[in-house]
Amino acid sequence: MAGFDFSNELRNNFIADKGLRLPKATSTGTTIVGCLFQDGIVLGADTRATEGPIVADKNCEKIHYITDNIRCCGAGTAADTEYTTALISSNMELHALSTGRKPRVVTAMTMLKQMLFRYQGHIGAALVLAGVDSTGPHLFTIHPHGSTDKLPYVTMGSGSLAAMAVFESAWRPNMHRTDALNLVKAAISAGIFNDLGSGSNVDACIITPDNTEMLRNVEMPNIRPQKERTYAFRRGTTAWSKESIRSLVVAESITSIRDENQMDTT
Repeated sequence: MAGFDFSNELRNNFIADKGLRLPKATSTGTTIVGCLFQDGIVLGADTRATEGPIVADKNCEKIHYITDNIRCCGAGTAADTEYTTALISSNMELHALSTGRKPRVVTAMTMLKQMLFRYQGHIGAALVLAGVDSTGPHLFTIHPHGSTDKLPYVTMGSGSLAAMAVFESAWRPNMHRTDALNLVKAAISAGIFNDLGSGSNVDACIITPDNTEMLRNVEMPNIRPQKERTYAFRRGTTAWSKESIRSLVVAESITSIRDENQMDTT
């Protein structure tokens, strides 16, 4: 199995020793959820990606493909969730070709937890894994250090407490598809409106034994309204008193370096 390259740690330590600010990783902030219903599983996620206090992406995808019958929601460092799920998806395909069988959800869970445990939490991926296989529907949470839980409804990410409050109050066994989808939308909306790291739109994915349906932007509670006025100003509205153009190149010199043993090509 391939892995991650942490050689940039040396670069970051060098930058920190010089007193410079370290580059920041893009984080998903995130509210991700999943719950069982009578026919399968519904997954949900918001679509905001943050970079510190900055919203880096208003409509990113956090529900990742593993196999046709398995999906994985990612919270944490965006690059880590993206590449971890892509790596496991590739390994699951190789596993299916090797065994000649449809891969099981517990296989993907084991691959993910073993990989994350190997890196001792340095890969910032908090995952919600869900799928339906020959043994039925399965829903797991996988923490960055490799620990896992199997529950009928789960939440992860910075907005997980708000989402869990919705599940605790309204989830019940053997829900209908429509009720489960509405509950997931309500849970993600609770994260969007109560957590600064979560925002924008609601994505959902419904997994059943016969089909996997991806519902991109199934709900868009934060559509920007049209501005009442235009703020375009004609040229010359703001006058200036003087203009000064300064050259930033103060002095320039060229020093030729020639090795005596180098072949003369002139």
